[in-house]
Amino acid sequence: MKNLKPLVIGDLTAKIPVIQGGMGVGISLHSLAGAVAKAGGIGLISTAQIGFKEPDFRQKPLEANLRAIGKELRKAREIAPDGVLGFNIMVATHDYGLYVKEAVKAGADIIVSGAGLPVDLPGMIEGFKTKIAPIVSTAKSANVICKLWDRKYKRVPDLVVIEGPLAGGHLGFSREDLHRLGADTADVPATYHREEYEAEVGKILDVIKGFEDKYGVKIPVALAGGIYDHSDVMRAMELGVDAVQVATRFVTTEECDAPLAYKQVYINAKKEDIVITKSPVGMPGRAIMNHFLENVGKTPLKLDWCYQCLEHCDRKTIPYCITKALIDAAEGDTENALLFCGSNAYRAEKIETVPEVIRELCGE
Repeated sequence: MKNLKPLVIGDLTAKIPVIQGGMGVGISLHSLAGAVAKAGGIGLISTAQIGFKEPDFRQKPLEANLRAIGKELRKAREIAPDGVLGFNIMVATHDYGLYVKEAVKAGADIIVSGAGLPVDLPGMIEGFKTKIAPIVSTAKSANVICKLWDRKYKRVPDLVVIEGPLAGGHLGFSREDLHRLGADTADVPATYHREEYEAEVGKILDVIKGFEDKYGVKIPVALAGGIYDHSDVMRAMELGVDAVQVATRFVTTEECDAPLAYKQVYINAKKEDIVITKSPVGMPGRAIMNHFLENVGKTPLKLDWCYQCLEHCDRKTIPYCITKALIDAAEGDTENALLFCGSNAYRAEKIETVPEVIRELCGE
């Protein structure tokens, strides 16, 4: 492990400063999270429709999802009894608070939360040792969440994840911001204004430093979005962060919970196949172009079931059901589904193992 220090989050220590990003639906469950934690990193299980394989999911999605939280964490702990394991829970989730409380009750070491600002997260974990980490993309959002937690709960985050515009899935940027940063083209490696966003990272770190000084504590920071190899890790560390969060690189591992057909789409993808699309709830997202995306909006939506997934989804106006699109992907129907990915997905060439990926990220 060249020049990389363990990630210390209060009384939690991960030997490897690599957090595996949460990927829903059904992409980062117990197998991937457990393998990453066993290898010394932090494994995150995504709660996004986590119970889609439960027999009563269609009739009772909330109950199925809450039940699956404990099941998945127990299975991950069997893989990595001494590892650091937690959940990624989107703020935009319907009944967000219930998911947080179930994760805490199940024994999560950490909860990472984005897709909105988790303003009330500290109150939901009171009385438990679970660490909490907001995901931010700008200095403004970092300042807002830290000020809110400071004023209302007299505390600061245990960890902060900075997610940049090269990430996969839902992005914390407007379409205009993505365009301004050159992160919305088919040739992101050539067009991305890296230095401009790295300057924003510096501003976020300054915000965090201010709250560290006020509370006399260390708030570790992880950088996410576009981290794919050792050079990306070292560039991130040179900016002054303590860890990286990696998602896309772990999709094409043997241990990833996605089906082989899903992984193969990443391996087959070309740079020009990776596009910015619009989520049904209006947020920009990054995904792989396929038959599904080519035809979104061309025919009227026939919504035969609502899975109560996102808080601000209007079933009368959405072009497609994101839960169904992501479940179809998780079940291997890759042409008629939504396949979220990061900007570097096209770089995948083969199926690897989690330990192999960890070693490469660490420069070994």
